[in-house]
Amino acid sequence: MLRIAFKSLLAFLMIISLYPSGHAQAKVELISNTPLSERLHDITLHSPALGKQTSLRVILPKGYEESEQTYPVLYLLHGCCGDYKAWTARTDIEKITEDLPLIVVMPDAGRGASYSDWYNGGAYGPPQWEKYHIKELIPWIEQRYRAKGTREGRAVAGLSMGGFGAMSYAARHPDLFVAAASFSGVLDTNLDPEFLEKTIFQNQEKVPPGTVWGDRETNEIIWRSHNPWDLAENLQGVDLAIHTGTGEAGGPLDGGLESPVEETCFVMSTSLHNRLDELNISHVWDSYGPGSHTWGYWQRNLHQTLPRFMDIFNNPPEAPIPFQYKSAESSFSIYGWDVTFDREKMEFARLSDVKKTGFKLQGSGKADVQTAPWFKPNGKYHVKIKGDRGARVVKTRADDEGRLRVSLDFTSKHAGDELSVSIKHKKN
Repeated sequence: MLRIAFKSLLAFLMIISLYPSGHAQAKVELISNTPLSERLHDITLHSPALGKQTSLRVILPKGYEESEQTYPVLYLLHGCCGDYKAWTARTDIEKITEDLPLIVVMPDAGRGASYSDWYNGGAYGPPQWEKYHIKELIPWIEQRYRAKGTREGRAVAGLSMGGFGAMSYAARHPDLFVAAASFSGVLDTNLDPEFLEKTIFQNQEKVPPGTVWGDRETNEIIWRSHNPWDLAENLQGVDLAIHTGTGEAGGPLDGGLESPVEETCFVMSTSLHNRLDELNISHVWDSYGPGSHTWGYWQRNLHQTLPRFMDIFNNPPEAPIPFQYKSAESSFSIYGWDVTFDREKMEFARLSDVKKTGFKLQGSGKADVQTAPWFKPNGKYHVKIKGDRGARVVKTRADDEGRLRVSLDFTSKHAGDELSVSIKHKKN
């Protein structure tokens, strides 16, 4: 008990590092932790990324306090118009995880905030839901509880807007999650921007048009930079499952209701499924026919998903090498690699064919690339940079951790230029 009390005190006072490491720090303050049952806790935190208090529920494994075992974590995301209580209020999640060695985390995400850092008319700033979930909540969970704390020990799933969140987070951060599942998810926002802007953003968050991702016509790149369909290539190596009904009447778990919302989600889910097929990315595709946008189906999806997740946790696939990653952010970190662009406008860039012998980078302007610690510490290397206008060789040295830094200058200011970098160890 003394050890548990000491850990609780540390969690209350702890300064939590942003995730991934290597950035500034943010304080996540524990406001309250209320046990609702032997395993279920209702928790309130203060989040700097949100600029306010926010709540979550955590389900611990049976016998957690007596054990010293570490556990995988499932981040279970709610849909539009719901909150962090939805999964425990509407499903048997506590009962069906009773005998599983699993921590379940159910965070709040706003009624229609769409798991994103808001544009706010170009001012950005709070609420930053992605920053909260990824850079504050995950590290807090992994320091507060005996979580495994690796990609192989994290999965994410959600329904409707939460299905979008699960696939968007997995696509934007494939180095954080080994598996992702969507239940009736909003998985291709290119198909019906008005559905999100009016039905979710304006009607639920009560914000002016363009607040969340900006105006679609002038800020399309922000919309697409969060869209699972546009980021589908990043999902290579993540175990994926997509579940959806068609929205047609006659489903078995809803009294035969028709659902235009489920029909919209079906079209979007089908679009991502087809895109994954085009990319030869393996995934579970469960299109179960007539069925509405209701909890009976999502509970069934959850029952189908949990055994799969537990199998993956027990035998996780290795992170892909070589890998590729597409992002529109001016700087990003992926599998230990850090890329920062100095360019005129936001646009997609692609880091690809990444392995120990080199990589390719597509983009514009100038870029600074720091590799993962894959190389001999303090070792000397020849780096050959090749583009349309020829090639040059740069001599460099790895740092004490075995990271190389490569500066790239693209030949034009237009997206689409690609530089190929080969790396060769120079033996003394």
